[in-house]
Amino acid sequence: MGNRTDSTDSTDPQDALPTPVTPAGRDGLAALLARPRSAVIGLDFDGTLSPIVADPERARAHPDAVPALAALAPKVAAVAVVTGRPAGVAVRHGGFAGVPGLEHLVVLGHYGAERWEGVSGTVSAPAPHPGVAAVRAELPGFLDRIGAWQGTWIEEKGRAVAVHTRRAADPQAAFEALRGPLAELAARHGLIVEPGRLVLELRPPGMDKGVALLEYVREIGARSVLYGGDDLGDLPAFAAVDKLRSEGVPGLLVCSGSTEVTELAERADLVVDGPAGVVRLLRALSTHLP
Repeated sequence: MGNRTDSTDSTDPQDALPTPVTPAGRDGLAALLARPRSAVIGLDFDGTLSPIVADPERARAHPDAVPALAALAPKVAAVAVVTGRPAGVAVRHGGFAGVPGLEHLVVLGHYGAERWEGVSGTVSAPAPHPGVAAVRAELPGFLDRIGAWQGTWIEEKGRAVAVHTRRAADPQAAFEALRGPLAELAARHGLIVEPGRLVLELRPPGMDKGVALLEYVREIGARSVLYGGDDLGDLPAFAAVDKLRSEGVPGLLVCSGSTEVTELAERADLVVDGPAGVVRLLRALSTHLP
């Protein structure tokens, strides 16, 4: 299909809406504009609302993201931030708590295993998978034994654990070398490995952004959906939107563009320029909705 591009340019006014390059995307945008109160806006966090940084603990939402979300959320059925991070971490790094206008925002953390509701400010979650604790205990020694410790580091995610290679001498080579061994480790404990942008996440099966998004859209009875993401972990959410489209629910697929991952750009109806482009899109939507 080729890369999807944002049709706006630097001369366009800030409130100009870009035109999706696919018929399905144009239908999705038209449905959202026609019936905003029954639309769900789904968004990844890292790389979509927040720029990618070497240390995920330092990730913060784009400075204009919260104002854009606060202006948009009251005009749609809901805004759902769908992330592999713990819900509370995403709320803290996003600065979502206590913001007027974000009562209609939810954070589906750990791929939907946790939910933070803006209206109540509380997180609900089931008990964690026991395999995560087992992997967490074994992982440091495991990396050391296979000679992969130098330049890699472990991120504790509560209901999952991730191994990053961005700081390695050759980040991509380290990433590829770890994929097989970590998949074997995960399988021994009933987990799976989810690859991302120089990160491999070990987590329980049946948890992905597609499941989280699909269940939430159906739960609230949304009649259209927009989903924006940037990474391989967002492909299941793209697939969920495709499934919804096949069931008569129009959808718009947005890629927060990067040079590290190109698969989403090939699938998207619209590509914007990273988190700054996502913010511009959210702001434009808000301007065009009553």
